[in-house]
Amino acid sequence: MYAVGRPDLPPHGRLMAAVLSCGDQAVVSHDSAAGLWGIRRWRTGPIDVTVPPHVKRRRPGARIHRHDLEPLDRAIHERVPVTSVHRTLLDLAATLDRRPLEAAINESDKLDLTNPESLRSDLDRYAGLAGVADLRALLDRRTFALTDSELERRFLPLTRKAGLPLPRTGQRVNGFKVDFYWPDLGLVVETDGLRYHRTPAQQARDRLRDQAHSAAGLTPVRFTHAQVRYEAPYVAATLSAVAKRLRRA
Repeated sequence: MYAVGRPDLPPHGRLMAAVLSCGDQAVVSHDSAAGLWGIRRWRTGPIDVTVPPHVKRRRPGARIHRHDLEPLDRAIHERVPVTSVHRTLLDLAATLDRRPLEAAINESDKLDLTNPESLRSDLDRYAGLAGVADLRALLDRRTFALTDSELERRFLPLTRKAGLPLPRTGQRVNGFKVDFYWPDLGLVVETDGLRYHRTPAQQARDRLRDQAHSAAGLTPVRFTHAQVRYEAPYVAATLSAVAKRLRRA
């Protein structure tokens, strides 16, 4: 493959070159597909390409996977042939640990590429393939909740340690989208990431949110990035104490 008129190629160009060099039915897949869809960071190194089982070719700079893909598992994104979002997540499930896989699912939902219900219902189509069991376990309705950040993913296990049920996440309450909400307790918890809560204007908006929740009879609680990450026992103990008080009220 040749790039005419320019010595360097952007990531999309490298992906397209890898696909074209591997034949008509080749598609970008696995971690490279996740980077193209925007649900994982771009990774350096070989480009993941899936080809039909009968294709035996190898290419420098490409990591070849051989599978029969259904039409539903193929897509075009940014003009590059790629595995569908669901197939990409399934391929990731066969290689990633729980936390990065959960992050990829959350990112795909945040980008409106899919949602847990759609992904869960599509798993029957993949019965017997590697990664299906891991995805089913992760998407279990009793344990899976959507979060917007790594900070929030660190927070969810602390709610379980505090004896709280699974909260509602990303829901609008009193006109504001909240991080975690327990309607039965009247409890709203916000986790303040360093990126979004460090300017005076942002802090002022946070105070307005808390005041609106208090006026409506709810209990707003706010934890910082440092507390969730480095003071987990304190956060869990505080949640437990607040929950006990609210249950007695």
